[in-house]
Amino acid sequence: MKPVYKRILLKLSGEGLMGDLSFGMSAEVIKDLAAQIKKVHADGVEVCIVVGGGNIFRGAKEASKGMNRTVADQVGMLATVMNALYIQNALEAGGTPARVLSGLNIPQVCENYMYRRALRHLEKGRVVIFAGGTGNPYFTTDTGAALRASEMQCDALLKATQVDGVYDSDPIHNPKAKKYKQISYEEVIRRELGVMDLTAVALAKENRIPIVVFSQHGTKALENAVCGRGEFTIIK
Repeated sequence: MKPVYKRILLKLSGEGLMGDLSFGMSAEVIKDLAAQIKKVHADGVEVCIVVGGGNIFRGAKEASKGMNRTVADQVGMLATVMNALYIQNALEAGGTPARVLSGLNIPQVCENYMYRRALRHLEKGRVVIFAGGTGNPYFTTDTGAALRASEMQCDALLKATQVDGVYDSDPIHNPKAKKYKQISYEEVIRRELGVMDLTAVALAKENRIPIVVFSQHGTKALENAVCGRGEFTIIK
């Protein structure tokens, strides 16, 4: 294995943790993800993780039904903490040291996010899982991922999805959708491609952090993305 990146931020969707379930977390999926993270971490890659909460609660969706947006987003941020703790447990069960740092103040559950504390954990060889989003409503976990990647000075933001890259339309509904091997931040923003929140793309652009969009499926999916192999799209 010859990693292309020394330090990465891995963005996982909450929906990607469900597997074949309609709600919640698939132990099998999380165990597989933990094994993949362990492999790249053991090969010298420093790993940060941001996970969504859509498998439990989607704040924006509930707000569209009439729920107060601030309250809905707070519930969604708590869902990300639950997912983060589950991933931390799976990593530690496999022998990979990990810490959860939350943008929300819940010290009985996990550490509060502090910039220098997060760096210290990375220096000690731990996987750092950022939960609770930015700690503020109206920001997606994509934007939180771009923010933490910028703060941690990551070499790349790796976004694991259900498809193998960025397309000009939804490949699930359009079999003729065109896939991009590489695309600019500006083009993603101009065309409003739905691969990532546009605020997140703009933040990654400002801090010159490439975004690698790849499919999370496959036992070597993360390893291939870290090594620049296989199918993916790079936004830069």
